[in-house]
Amino acid sequence: MYVCVCRAVTDGDIREAVEQGCCTMRDLRNTLDVATQCGRCALTAREVLNDALQHLARDIAGAA
Repeated sequence: MYVCVCRAVTDGDIREAVEQGCCTMRDLRNTLDVATQCGRCALTAREVLNDALQHLARDIAGAA
């Protein structure tokens, strides 16, 4: 699903960025330019970011 229409950023793009090390909205803005145009996507981008971080934490905990 598109999260940021202005920059054509999808939830998959955000999840992939988290897998590559992004862990803050600042990281996402710098990497994907998400929430840099009109800003309407910021809340949804943060929700996807938090969800991806939680999944990553579960995967790490499960591997231990």
